[in-house]
Amino acid sequence: MERIEHRACFGGWQDVYEHASDTLDCTMRFAVYLPPQAERARLPVLYWLSGLTCNEQNFITKAGAQRYAAEHGVILVAPDTSPRGDDVPDADGYDLGKGAGFYVDATQQPWATHYRMYDYVVRELPALIEANFPVTDARGISGHSMGGHGALVIALRNPGRYRSVSAFSPIVAPSQVPWGEKALGAYLGDDRSAWAQYDATALIADAPERLALLIEQGEADEFLEGQLKPQVLRAACEAAGHPLELRMRPGYDHSYYFIASFIGEHIAHHARALRDGG
Repeated sequence: MERIEHRACFGGWQDVYEHASDTLDCTMRFAVYLPPQAERARLPVLYWLSGLTCNEQNFITKAGAQRYAAEHGVILVAPDTSPRGDDVPDADGYDLGKGAGFYVDATQQPWATHYRMYDYVVRELPALIEANFPVTDARGISGHSMGGHGALVIALRNPGRYRSVSAFSPIVAPSQVPWGEKALGAYLGDDRSAWAQYDATALIADAPERLALLIEQGEADEFLEGQLKPQVLRAACEAAGHPLELRMRPGYDHSYYFIASFIGEHIAHHARALRDGG
């Protein structure tokens, strides 16, 4: 593991690391923000999963999250969104291949060797963080769009591992929208029953833990009706009695301007859960 960026930020350090990933069979990058409290104590961690076309840079340069992480004493970890490198398969378009890992473990060729972002985020990356940084075992997870999908699915499938989960503009029902149908079909094959394990709406009914979901959604989001469909998740949560806070925000779109407007509230939400145990 090699540190390739090191920048002072709100009394702490915004770093980027590069490492050889066994899970993805390529070189990966991830960003870590260490607030000033990390110099004297172990701190909880909030993992952030970014959306389509993004890498580890988008969140750390556009969201303004470091200010709030420093205020609350939370370490931020933001991985890339897909495997990278000349040997990694890619596809035409922005919604499949590099930059579009969808946080699944692919079973179909040519994707299966490298596209294992679910396993990377759940196992390899946290093991690396916990072995090399001053963290506790208190974890939260959040994300945007494709990354919001990833955060919800990972939290729902791993009871007890995360104390909090939130999402901005998540793809809540990928089995029912074009982005998800394209990605899940390519990575997992045509059998739609295999898609359910990566569909937050499908997971709700049998979720073994009723971890509260916090979702931020802009009402002016250009992808709201065609790709995101938060009302589908709301209906599933109501039917299952699963706690959900869905905040519909008038005037806001799908961009990082939206995320920057409310990321402080989300970090405060996670900080409370990480400090108090849920």
